[in-house]
Amino acid sequence: MTKLRELVSRLFWSAGWKAIGPFVERLFFTALLIRTANFTRLRWLGTPIRQNVFDLWTIQETIAQLRPSLIIETGTNLGGSSLFFGQLLDLMGTTGRVVTIDTSRQHEINHPRVTYLIGDSASREISDKVQAMVAECGGPVLVILDSDHSQAHVARELEAYCGFVTTGSWLLVQDSVIDVLSFFRSSRPGPLPAIHEFLARHPEFAIDRERCDRFLISDHPDGWLRRRA
Repeated sequence: MTKLRELVSRLFWSAGWKAIGPFVERLFFTALLIRTANFTRLRWLGTPIRQNVFDLWTIQETIAQLRPSLIIETGTNLGGSSLFFGQLLDLMGTTGRVVTIDTSRQHEINHPRVTYLIGDSASREISDKVQAMVAECGGPVLVILDSDHSQAHVARELEAYCGFVTTGSWLLVQDSVIDVLSFFRSSRPGPLPAIHEFLARHPEFAIDRERCDRFLISDHPDGWLRRRA
């Protein structure tokens, strides 16, 4: 009888969660954004790092698994995430490097593994410089897009950077939550429609559902794209 009650309880909870789960998740996520001022108060060893902590954990697990020779980041901002990536590579003892790109330099951070480029991430001038680094790296390449989150700009970046992603690695498009939570309604259209249009043109990429759904809430729904070929 006890086992029967446990089974009934699990089935009831499962069915109930399917009904109310998405509402609860979005309510919690919105409260978290308000409490953290959209993660603007987060620090990595004292340096501002504007990242959802759940997503940041998934990123570091991915870096540890992939052991990339090059991490390409668009959207340096205050420099916290590129510093985080560089120090992870230090801890791992690899020869990996980071290149991070923004339209202006908003920090005074320097790290021996990190190259800082100034310019439009989707421009030919910048992509040619990145291409040269990719040609020299000789190993896995991970791409993280986190600059201008408008649909049009993300679409340009996706086309400019998808060719740098090595087979089995990932292209992470950040902040597609803009198109999901009402908290960000004023910033739409954001990355999500650009992601879906990109996937329709590029069958060599597929959504990595395990990474997207890892912690129930994510700033990057449908944003983890793995290259299959």
